[in-house]
Amino acid sequence: MQKLLVIRVFLVCLCTVCCTVTSAKDGKLIGTAGLVQLEGSGGGGIVPWATLVGYDSQDQISLNVVATQVDVDDYRLNVLGLSASFYDRVEISVAQHRFDLKGTGINIKQNIYAVKYRVYGDVVYSNWPQISVGAQHKVLANESIASALGAHKTGSGTDFYIAATKVHLGAIAGYNAVWNLTARATQANEMGLLGYGGINNNSYEVMLEASAGILFSRHVAVGIEYRQKPDNLGLGEDDWKDLFVTYIPSKDFAITLAWADLGTIAGASGQDGLYLSLNGQLW
Repeated sequence: MQKLLVIRVFLVCLCTVCCTVTSAKDGKLIGTAGLVQLEGSGGGGIVPWATLVGYDSQDQISLNVVATQVDVDDYRLNVLGLSASFYDRVEISVAQHRFDLKGTGINIKQNIYAVKYRVYGDVVYSNWPQISVGAQHKVLANESIASALGAHKTGSGTDFYIAATKVHLGAIAGYNAVWNLTARATQANEMGLLGYGGINNNSYEVMLEASAGILFSRHVAVGIEYRQKPDNLGLGEDDWKDLFVTYIPSKDFAITLAWADLGTIAGASGQDGLYLSLNGQLW
């Protein structure tokens, strides 16, 4: 109940503030705001970028929602999220994971509260990449599975990251190109769904993440992503990869379809399948 109250207060405050500012839909170029990644932060699909989640400029606020499902052989992950970007400088977000173990009736729920701050630059107009720093605080609602697998911490944990993102106009055969590099300090097992730390390691490690894509028009982008993962539990946790196609008909809406290769999860190998995400800008 307390968590629900926090989320409701968050929503009321955002709606109150948004009523006093201009719409962010008149801000940045379409497609340059990126999407919303699995943990609710602005970015690609599995990687947070330096981009903030909306199209707001320096005198605007944006409000966005996302619904994502990743369906692989033995597991299904559903994500619902709400995020806001303030004056093209600060992003805050809240997301909930529901991770289902197919055929068992067992699921793991996790809430993620995140913040990101743009330190430097603009993805299009500055000579150097846009740079942002962020934190994602994750709270497990069910700790029993993480405990049974030998996680060092089972309640909550926080990831910290720094990301650099750049859009190059007309860079590849006249098409716009985008790339991102992220360094994440983390203890999380499978994004925190299986707790933090374990038999192999209990300390923070720096993991590298990357994305690259081509915008074949103002409305269609294709690309690849990679996310390095720690193997704290000794269960063979693999790095993640995906190939994605994004359709952005307007600044109000984007849909992303990807093929995700998540490798081994909790000892079950060959976990690959479809990723589908719907991203809407409310303001």
